[in-house]
Amino acid sequence: MHPHSPDENPAPRQTGSRSVDPRKLRADDLRYLLAVSRTGRLVTAADALGVDHTTVSRRIAALEKSLGLRLIERGAEGWTLTDIGRAVSENARVIEEAIDRVVDTVAGQDSPSLHGTVRVSAPDGFGTVFATPALVRVRRRHPRLQVELITATRQLALRPSGFDLALVIGVPASSHLVTEHLTDYTLGLYASDDYLTRYGPPETVAELREHPLIFYIESMLQVGDLDIERHLPGMTPAFSSTNVFAQLEATRQGAGIGVLPAFLAQRTRLRRLLADEIDIRLPITLAVRREAVTHPAVGALWTALRQEVAERADELLPE
Repeated sequence: MHPHSPDENPAPRQTGSRSVDPRKLRADDLRYLLAVSRTGRLVTAADALGVDHTTVSRRIAALEKSLGLRLIERGAEGWTLTDIGRAVSENARVIEEAIDRVVDTVAGQDSPSLHGTVRVSAPDGFGTVFATPALVRVRRRHPRLQVELITATRQLALRPSGFDLALVIGVPASSHLVTEHLTDYTLGLYASDDYLTRYGPPETVAELREHPLIFYIESMLQVGDLDIERHLPGMTPAFSSTNVFAQLEATRQGAGIGVLPAFLAQRTRLRRLLADEIDIRLPITLAVRREAVTHPAVGALWTALRQEVAERADELLPE
């Protein structure tokens, strides 16, 4: 349900400078806009605020009416902020942070505790092995903070929504994001001892064609950097999955030779094959929506993720 019913006239687009009476603005309505900007869903925003989703819809509609501008619109993956909505949301964070400081003062805390909900998106493997420990560490220091981790190996939309901070394979192209190269990681060829005993190891890259490969489903792959044709031209996986842990398990079960991240394969008894010939290196980019950059909790998670990959670089890029 959109904040505007079908019978209502939509708020006009911004066509130039406007005069808005600040007495008509309710500062609390801005909290509802912030919640939607972080989650991309009215229901999820409502859960974070402890209200019904119709309340979120009504409060944002009231804010749009006060400003005379459309602040959110439906996107492919939920609700996304318009350009003016992002600008309003970014400025509204100051109010939210001031409220949090008041709560800390009343509670008598010597050092501010982080509040609210932060949503992180990451590939399933990297998100589980590296992002999760970093997020847990921040949560341990700030028990009032709610952290949500969504795992999916995908590209980010040009108008991203539904997350505050994302870890992606490759380099996303969007003016709505602030990005930083976080780390590189290695993928290689791996097989189980049982598979190698039955079929023998390939001695050359050309001999790989005689073996079944395990990798992502090509027709469903949304990350160009993971296109098998780039790394092993002319080869098609015999067993495919959208989930890297399914690929790992299929390799352990002897279904074929897996093209796997070293940081996952090294935790098993799988054997690395043709390491000198096949050493695929891909970047992990940390991306933050512009309106979320100044949020203290996002900054804390950003720092924790940097620390996690710095301390465990040998797992990502083993020698």
